[in-house]
Amino acid sequence: MIEVVRARYDDPSHAAALLELLDHYARDPAGGGEPLSGFARDNLIVELAARPFVFSVLAFDAGTPVGLVNAIEGFSTFACRPLVNVHDVVVIESQRGRGIAARMFDEVEAIARERGACKLTLEVLEGNAAARALYERLGFTAYQLDPAIGEAQFLQKWLDD
Repeated sequence: MIEVVRARYDDPSHAAALLELLDHYARDPAGGGEPLSGFARDNLIVELAARPFVFSVLAFDAGTPVGLVNAIEGFSTFACRPLVNVHDVVVIESQRGRGIAARMFDEVEAIARERGACKLTLEVLEGNAAARALYERLGFTAYQLDPAIGEAQFLQKWLDD
C-alpha cells in the first residue's frame, strides 16, 4: 500500500528517504547521470529545512521510499499571488506505472492551494515522453501568453563560486 506524506525534514527517516531518492534521480540520465555531491548530501536537509518556502512530498510502499517531489514557492507578479514550482519528481523505476507520481501531485496541489498559490509550474526534458504524458494528464500545458509570440523556454545560467 502506497502512503504519501508531507516530508518532515527533522524526521531522520524522511531525511534519509529524501536523500536516497534524490540521489537515485541525480544518477539517472534525466537527472544528469551523476550522484549527489558530498556537499549536497551533507547540507541539503538543513538547507531545505531553513527555507519555509520549500516543501517535499514522499511516497512509501510498506515503509520503503519509492517517490519524492520537491517544490519551491515562488511569486506570480501578474497574479500577485504565490505559485509553486515543482522542482524534482522521482519515482523509482520498479514502482512506475502505479499512479504514485499522480498521488504525490495531488498532495503538492493541496499544499499549493493551502498556500494560496495561483498555479503550479514545472520543467521537463523534451525527450522524457513518459513524464510529459503524465504532466499533460494532470492538466499541465506549455506556458504562453500570446500564441503569436510562442511558448516559454526554460533557460539557465550557472554562477561559478
